Amino acid sequence: MSKQLETMEIRTLGERRGNPRLWIDGDQAMRGGFAPGVEFNPKVDKERCMLTLEVVTSGGERVVSKKIVRDREIPVIDINNSDLLGMFVKLGLTAVRIVVKYHRIFILPIASELRAMERLERLKAKLDAGEPLLIGSFSAGIGILDRAAHEGLEAAGVASRLAVANEIRADCMAHAVERNPVYDAKTILLTAPMQEVVFDSWLMSQLPKLDGIVIGIPCSGASSAGRSKLKLTHPEDHPDVGHLVVPFLAAVAQTSPAFVVIECVPNWLKTASASISRSMLRDLGYVVHETVLNAADFNMLEHRQRMAMVAVTNPLSFDFDMVEVPVPQEHCFAEIMDEVPLDDKSWSRLDYLKDKMIRDEAAGKGFRMCVVDGTATKLPTLNKTLAKRQSTGTFIQHPVDPDLLRIPTVAEHGRAKGIWTEMVEGTTQTFGHEVCGQAISVPPWIAVFKAIGKTLISFKESATLTFSSFVRPELKAA
Repeated sequence: MSKQLETMEIRTLGERRGNPRLWIDGDQAMRGGFAPGVEFNPKVDKERCMLTLEVVTSGGERVVSKKIVRDREIPVIDINNSDLLGMFVKLGLTAVRIVVKYHRIFILPIASELRAMERLERLKAKLDAGEPLLIGSFSAGIGILDRAAHEGLEAAGVASRLAVANEIRADCMAHAVERNPVYDAKTILLTAPMQEVVFDSWLMSQLPKLDGIVIGIPCSGASSAGRSKLKLTHPEDHPDVGHLVVPFLAAVAQTSPAFVVIECVPNWLKTASASISRSMLRDLGYVVHETVLNAADFNMLEHRQRMAMVAVTNPLSFDFDMVEVPVPQEHCFAEIMDEVPLDDKSWSRLDYLKDKMIRDEAAGKGFRMCVVDGTATKLPTLNKTLAKRQSTGTFIQHPVDPDLLRIPTVAEHGRAKGIWTEMVEGTTQTFGHEVCGQAISVPPWIAVFKAIGKTLISFKESATLTFSSFVRPELKAA
C-alpha cells in the first residue's frame, strides 16, 4: 500500500438542512482508492482537530457513492453530519484542508492555522515557565535593533535571547560578537546572504523555532537617495537588496515566530515589497500594524524617521497606541559633544566643499553642507557616508575660528541616535559612521518592544488558549 501523498486541496465547508457538508468527488477520491462502492470508516480526533476516512475491506460504516458523468462512474463522498464536521464549525472554520493518501483521507484545519496554534502554544508555555523567548535577527548589522528588542522586552518583564543572527558582512558579525552583549555563546551566527540561508533546507532544519523575528530591511532601494543614484524605476530593481523581502518572508514561514518586527525608511511602506509583506503575513496568520516613528518625539537631537511594521499572531493584542512617548524636553548638541582640542587635526577649512557649494548655488542645485554648533537643538539625519565629507554632509563649526569645520565623531553620531557607547567606541570613522548611519534611533524602538512585551504579558495572563481564538477573520463564519 502506497503511503505517498496523492492530493491536497482546500475546500469550503457547505451547509445542508442545518448540518455542515463536505463534498469529495472525482479524481480526488479516486486517487485515494475511494472508488464507487468502496467501504470506509470515519474517525473523529477532536484533540488533533482531524477527521480521518479510511478504507476497509468489509463492514464499513459508510460506502462511497457515485454519479454518472458522460457515461463514467464518478465516486462521491458526501459528508453531511454534525458529529463528523461539527468540530470545524465550532472553531469558526468555513474551509478545511483535505489531504489524500492511498486508502486514507485526512480532513483538518488549514496549515497556516495549525502553525499559528502551535506557535501560540509554544509562546504561552515559555511565558508561563519564565523561559527566555528565542529571537531571530536578519540583516542584523552589528545588532543595534536586536539589543533594543532585548531591552524593550526586558523592560516589560519578558526575558529573551538572541538565538539566530544573519548578516552578510563578516566585519559586522565579528564586531557584534565582540561588542554586543545580546550575542552570546549559544547565538547561531549565519554570515551569508539571507537568501542562501533561508533556501538551504538542511540549514533551516537545524534552527530552532523562533518566538520573534526582527529585521532591518536594507533600504538602499527604497530610500530616495538610493533610487535616484541608481535610477531605479522600482525599489525592487535594486540588484543587491531589492528582492530580500522574498527570503525574509520565507524565513518567517519556516521559523513560525509569534511576532515579526520590520524596520526601514518610511518610503518602504509605499513599495511593492511592503504590499506583499502585508498580504503574505496576513495569510501566514498575522495581524499587521504599521506606523512611522519620529525620533523627535523621543527627545532625540537627530530627528530620524523610520517606519515600523509589527505583525502579531491573533489574538495577541498589539497597537502602536501602546508605545510610551516621553514628556517633551529640549536638548542641545553640546550635551553630547566630545571635547575635541582646538588644534586637533580633525579641524579643516574644507575650502573645496565651500567652493562647490557656491557653484551648486549658482547652478540652482540644492546641495548644501549643514553646519552646526553646540547650540543646535536639532541635527539633520546623520548618514552612513558621513566619513566621506560630502557636499551634503553635516559639519561642526570650530568654537573659535569660524572657518574651521569637522565632521561629527563616531561617538557623537552614536549618541545622537541613542546607541550604546561601547558598541561603537574605538571603531574607524568609516566603519563607525557606516554602522551608525544604517542604524535605528534606539529609544523609539525600545519603546516599541516594551509595548510588544506588554502584549505578551497580557496574553500570558489571559484565559486558556483555544483553537478558535486565532482563526483568521476571513476564515470565520460570517
